[in-house]
This record gives sequence, structure tokens and C-alpha cells, in this order.
Amino acid sequence: MIISYKYRVYPDRGAERKLGEALDTCRWLYNRLLEEISKSKENGVQLKIYDTQNMIPSLKLEKPDLRNVYSKVLQMVNYTIWSNIKGLYALKENGQKVGKLRFKGKGWYKTLNYNQPGFKIDQDHSILKLSKIGNVKIKLHRPIDGKIKGVIIKKSGNKWYAIVQVEQEPEQQISSIKPVGIDLGLKAFAVDSAGYVIENPRFAEKSSDKLKKIQKKLSRAKKGSNNRRKIVAKLGKAYEKINNQRNDFLHKLSRLYVDDYDTICVEDLDVKGLKEKGNCKGL
Repeated sequence: MIISYKYRVYPDRGAERKLGEALDTCRWLYNRLLEEISKSKENGVQLKIYDTQNMIPSLKLEKPDLRNVYSKVLQMVNYTIWSNIKGLYALKENGQKVGKLRFKGKGWYKTLNYNQPGFKIDQDHSILKLSKIGNVKIKLHRPIDGKIKGVIIKKSGNKWYAIVQVEQEPEQQISSIKPVGIDLGLKAFAVDSAGYVIENPRFAEKSSDKLKKIQKKLSRAKKGSNNRRKIVAKLGKAYEKINNQRNDFLHKLSRLYVDDYDTICVEDLDVKGLKEKGNCKGL
């Protein structure tokens, strides 16, 4: 099984500059490939993941900065686009209204996805070595146990993180004796077969007024001004807080079920069917 460890990383000025440039280059690639997919669709041509994958080498002639980013990181940009498209398609098939993928504005591309051999972690000296970037200090507050498969570098506000993906052998378990079914709800977050209802925390809705105020100030701020940069940073912190609240909620909830039950089954809701029938499926 694959588990993730999250650590703070502390790049020096040179490494941080390279990371920032790599993020912006990946943002350009994301938008460029998305543009090609959209244009082809308008012309009646359905591209596949390998079609856009094969575009990357030629795009390096158009955008030489692509050569400064590790090749597998660029490939993961392509993979991310198609994963997002697949996610939207699944939602649409389930009866939900979905729009189109949006182009990424400056500062809104946040991750670099590395896999072997594009990185190396020196746990003895707390150093993360990234291809095309260099050495970065990493705070290993807990040891990494298992075979490291990948590292995702993520920028959140002014902070940098490394999400280390590790493969571990699952522990042998005695035959399951305590199962539970979880039904993801439309109003409540979930209902389980034991009768418990988990309310939807709606962190984004609770922060909507604050976000609107910041966004309003941002729309009035002069582009390129110090004031606008401060507002952008404030908005980033507000979104970071919402993401942290969601992650904390999901982590605690999943841990609760893992600790209490041997077998966990999650219902795959037919949202379209629910809306048509006006009721919920049982577990």
C-alpha cells in the first residue's frame, strides 16, 4: 500500500528561485496542452494522453525553459490534466453539472511531481536532492519507513513542503469480524451502517464572506503593486487554512474508522439516480 509523509522543506534563495521558475514553466505547459486539447475538440478530434505526451519534446523548441525542468515532472503535468478531465467526466456521468478545465493563472500552479530517479533523500543529513533544482534542506520530524516511490513538492503560501509517497507492506490481519458501510451523502457528509451521521463541515462556505472581502480588495488593487501582492498572499493563506481544515477533518475521520472497524465499504453513490428518485440508496 502507498502512504504519504508530509515534511517542511527549506530551500535557499537559489533553490527557491529554481522551484518558482519550474512551477511557472509547468503552469505554461499545463495551459499549452490544455489549449491543444480544447482546439482539437472544437475541430472534432479527440486527443488521448499519449498524443499530448508526444507534444512535449517539440514544445521545448517553443519554450526552451522546459529543458530546465526534470522530464518526468513535465510528464506528470500531462498526467494531471488527463486525471482532471477524467474526474470531470465522472462527475458529469453521475448527474452533476460541471464546467471546463480552467487555465492556470500566474501563481496558481502549486506542485512539482517527482518520481525516481529524479530525486534522492539523504535521511542521515536531512537533505532532499531534486533533479534540475539541487539540494534542499528537509525537516524529517519522523523517519521514512518503506520504499520511497515519489516526492511531490508543494508551495503553500510562502512555505514549501515535500509529500513523500512510500510503499509499505500491509500488516497481516485476522479475518474481518467488524465491518461498516459508509454512504456518502448529499446533505450530510456521510451516513454509516451503524447509524451515525457525519455532518458536512462546509469549511469553504463558512469562510465565504471573508474570501469575498479579500477578493473584492484584490479586484480593486493595482496590478504589480506591493498592496496587491500582500492581498494575494492573504488570499493564499485563507485558502491554505480551508485546505488544512479539510485535510484535518478527513484524516481524523478516516483514522476513527480504521481504528474501530476491520472492513470498511464505501458506497458509490448514483447521484443522478438519487435526484430522479428523490431518495437515498441504503448501505
